[in-house]
Amino acid sequence: MSGTTTAAAALRRRAAGAGANRWVVLVVLCLSLLLVAVDATVLHVAVPAVTEDLRPGAIELLWIVDIYPLVCASLLILFGTLGDRVGRRRVLLLGYGLFGLASGLAALAHDPQVLILARALLGVGGAMIMPATLSILRQVFPDRRERALAIGIWSAVAAVGAAVGPLLGGFLLEHFWWGSVFLVNIPLMLVSLPVGRLLLPESKGDGKGPWDVVGALLAAGGLFGMVLGVKRLGGGEPVGSLLTVVPLVVGAVMLVLFVRRQRRREYPLVDLRMFARPAFSTSVGCIVLAMLALVGLELIAAQYLQLVLGLSPLETGLRLLPLTFAAMAAGLAGARMLRRFGPRRMVCAGFVLTAVAVLLLTAMGGEDNPGLLLSGFLLLGFGLETTLFGAYESMLSEAPPETAGGAAAIGETSYQLGAGIGIALLGSVMNAAYAPGLANVSGVPASASTAASHSLGEAYEVAGQLGGSAGVALRHAARDCFVHGLHVTLLVSAGLLLLGAVMALRLPRAMQCEAPAVELPKPREVAESRVSA
Repeated sequence: MSGTTTAAAALRRRAAGAGANRWVVLVVLCLSLLLVAVDATVLHVAVPAVTEDLRPGAIELLWIVDIYPLVCASLLILFGTLGDRVGRRRVLLLGYGLFGLASGLAALAHDPQVLILARALLGVGGAMIMPATLSILRQVFPDRRERALAIGIWSAVAAVGAAVGPLLGGFLLEHFWWGSVFLVNIPLMLVSLPVGRLLLPESKGDGKGPWDVVGALLAAGGLFGMVLGVKRLGGGEPVGSLLTVVPLVVGAVMLVLFVRRQRRREYPLVDLRMFARPAFSTSVGCIVLAMLALVGLELIAAQYLQLVLGLSPLETGLRLLPLTFAAMAAGLAGARMLRRFGPRRMVCAGFVLTAVAVLLLTAMGGEDNPGLLLSGFLLLGFGLETTLFGAYESMLSEAPPETAGGAAAIGETSYQLGAGIGIALLGSVMNAAYAPGLANVSGVPASASTAASHSLGEAYEVAGQLGGSAGVALRHAARDCFVHGLHVTLLVSAGLLLLGAVMALRLPRAMQCEAPAVELPKPREVAESRVSA
């Protein structure tokens, strides 16, 4: 009798991962990720309309844009580990509900404060959804070969979401008011909630010991402070500003306390012993370095396309689409490449290919070269996605199944921190290379040169105000200095990518595929096991 009970329990545990519906589960998880990825970028094109309607101040507008990624990044570990404790599907479904409610609140916001609150709640919902999708995927696909394919599809969907956001926002704004960019989430949530409840399997960790509430709050507060400080640096705020230094220092102290607390606890919130595994720690480092080297570069490239080449926002988005398509292709081909080449060669090759693309783009100048940009962006997208795919898959496969939520949260947090640090670092490099060339422009007053040295956009405004030969000289000098700064930034980025290739040499040479623990149950057996449960 006990043997039958044990077998039935094992069947129930394995049914979700081995049943015939696991690919349907993947579709549901990808739709969840697509929604969060789109919402991270869909507001960018709506900022002018929001500004005209709600009349936010400069600080309020900054919080409207930044509060979503800030809150989301700081709460990933909290909700990822909470899902390991109370159930990943439960946290995911709660995230769906909160995301839908917050979307309605944002769409109907009548003043900036309400919109900031709604965007913060969207960040909470996003933090509940993102690690849950990846940790459920880890449970649903116990076989590493199938899991690699699923992660490839998952990452391709993430690339699509980031690109679709501005395009969807632009379409909605042409036909409706700015609140429509949020309302579009509600019908998707109304469908995702019942479908997710019906199809998604529930999974938890081992449940040993109490959930470390204090540790979760330390992690959330520390990450909030660090991300806030890094974002302010990336926004060009002075390094010595109290509003920049204080969040960084407080965040760093809280994270140090978090690490010390986790090391002392018998049942830690995050098992830091995972970082002792070379594959796990190296994968996390590769994710950080890849995003650090490239995300700031993408923002600078968008400025180059619009301000130097004079392309419209829509034309800029279309020029960047090849990058997204190449990333999708790499995600879909990632599982096959991983099986053939192994994590080490795959991630190394991804870093090197991306570095080659970056060096190729140093040929960009003041004149448009569509062929060069197309080639560079295709190589860039394919190389970056190859790197991130190999790193994410190795990190997730190296983590024990019972801590999948925490591992997924660490991966997503690494992504967000790398992106924030990259914007700050490469933005600083860009400014350091750009500003000195404007100090001695013939016929331009020192005060005008100082104002023009802040950014190329400001330089164009100052040049317009000056007019005449001085304005023309300033405009040409600023454009040349920007191109020079872009080249320097590209070289620094290429160096970071090559450093990542060296780091990836610590990854395993081959993809270790464990055999399935039990025979795959038939759909009828799965249904019977759910009824008996």
